Amino acid sequence: MWLNSEVKKLIGRKRKAFKKYKSEGTVAAFNDYKHYNKCCKTAIRKAKIENEERIAAEAKTNPKKFFKCINSKKMQVEGVAPLSYNNNMVTADTEKADVLNQFFSSVYTVEEPVGQVPPNSCTVASAPTTQWLAQDMVLKGLHTINVNKAPGPDGIHPRVLRELGAELQWPLFLIFSDSLSSGMVPRDWKKANIIPIFKKGVRSQPGNYRPVSLTSVVGKLFEGLLRDHIQNYVVENGIMSSNQHGFMKDRSCQTNLIAFYDEVSKKLDSGDAVDIIYLDFAKAFDTVPHKRLLSKLWSIGLSEAVCTWIENWLQDRVQRVVVNGTFSTWNKVLSGVPQGSVLGPLLFNLFINDLGEGIMSNVSVFADDTKLCRPVNSIQDVTSLQQDLDQLAIWAAKWQMRFNVDKCKVMHLGCKNMQAPYNLNGTALGKSIMEKDLGVLVDNKLGCSKQCQAAAARANKVLSCIKRGIDSREEGVILPLYRALVRPHLEYAVQFWSPVLKRDIIELERVQRRATKLVKGMESLSYEERLAKLGLFTLEKRRLRGDMITMYKYIRGSYNNLSNVLFTSRSFQRTRGHPLRLEEGRFHL
Repeated sequence: MWLNSEVKKLIGRKRKAFKKYKSEGTVAAFNDYKHYNKCCKTAIRKAKIENEERIAAEAKTNPKKFFKCINSKKMQVEGVAPLSYNNNMVTADTEKADVLNQFFSSVYTVEEPVGQVPPNSCTVASAPTTQWLAQDMVLKGLHTINVNKAPGPDGIHPRVLRELGAELQWPLFLIFSDSLSSGMVPRDWKKANIIPIFKKGVRSQPGNYRPVSLTSVVGKLFEGLLRDHIQNYVVENGIMSSNQHGFMKDRSCQTNLIAFYDEVSKKLDSGDAVDIIYLDFAKAFDTVPHKRLLSKLWSIGLSEAVCTWIENWLQDRVQRVVVNGTFSTWNKVLSGVPQGSVLGPLLFNLFINDLGEGIMSNVSVFADDTKLCRPVNSIQDVTSLQQDLDQLAIWAAKWQMRFNVDKCKVMHLGCKNMQAPYNLNGTALGKSIMEKDLGVLVDNKLGCSKQCQAAAARANKVLSCIKRGIDSREEGVILPLYRALVRPHLEYAVQFWSPVLKRDIIELERVQRRATKLVKGMESLSYEERLAKLGLFTLEKRRLRGDMITMYKYIRGSYNNLSNVLFTSRSFQRTRGHPLRLEEGRFHL
């Protein structure tokens, strides 16, 4: 806290001087009050600056304290606003919690009988049924617990588990082993405190809040161990579709965007017209039917013990919404994988894994965000793309998932595009000339100017908040804030949309110019001198460095399994050469 003893003394003297002035009304008393008021303001400003510098110095060791200070200075409203319910505005925290819980529960899927589920197309050996859980795995998991995370409904704090890891490893190992062998999950692991997170739109609408589950830390520890076990099995047997980039090791939004739009741009460069269809599932994570999910887990060959445990983990779950420390009543969870759980993302990926089977168009998936594209040079091409859409609609109906047709769009690219109409479940898809794809604006010219403008606007907005809300202008305060809060807006997935036009390059660089001028003593220096003194590079140089790092990852690093899509190796006959030589050609993005 910035409120130290010196500031408290001056505030007390200012109050006494004000009372004296009010009682006497003399010029001397007023001047005395003005003096202490000025001293008080100076001391408060000095104390705030010292506190900000102290927090900035501890940012690496205590990032939670650092971001708590920054978030407290944000101009936007946090938390849950008054909610609209039955034509009335709900303002009490208890009522808001109940309204949100009622809405979150209303989206659940009432599952129909599963019937006969065909076996998965992948052929794998059954997962080993031997005991894979070991005591050292539990200890390692305890040591990696983040003590800054919130406890679940059971009230067990992460710090207790981490600091008593050596003492707790054996009893927790016994609990985990017994739970896995018996297929029974402790009741507390099935409870969730739901924190409503505002997404976008009108804050008074319950549908504009996303439910994030806070579950038992002990339960999440075991979920993590089980997730790693299933993930290893999935990778070893090549079960996961190569189209999936979400929640996957060494894959990201950037790899998804590069792989998909490189294929699109190749088609455009060859003279083809291309149609892209952006699909959106309605409440995808909350509507996964449990029995259908379990049928898919059985079909890929997971062991009986694992499938039985997951089945029990999904059954009889309950949730309550928390608003400002006030709880709603408990509601049953009828479907879905808990958002905020450790195991949930992997289970969702396995559930949606066969989405692209039988689809002839190019399909790309990031969690539930799905898009497909196809060259459309004839009526037959349009018919084929519509057939793929119909196939996806059949898949969704079979597995009880729903598309949000209002948010599904088609984008027509290419000069000779026929602008053909498409429909999903009989509803015509809207046409779009620009879409936000995984946070990046993409238009029908595949230009990056709109994305550059949007990124610069977001970064400038944050920079303005820092300028207004932070009193200190020391390098040790401004630079960490710039690196943590401003620059990420300018460099998110930038290897995909890196600007080539001079005006776009200047627009992005202008943000860093403003930021470096905020530092004390830098106002009169040139931009190049400011960068040299602060140890920064231009954003253009950083993008070039990022390009080289990304290139290395595709060729030799963690992305090498994706490199065949982007690069062609050059064959060589002579002894002088190496297998990493690439064919020269136009890079399409």
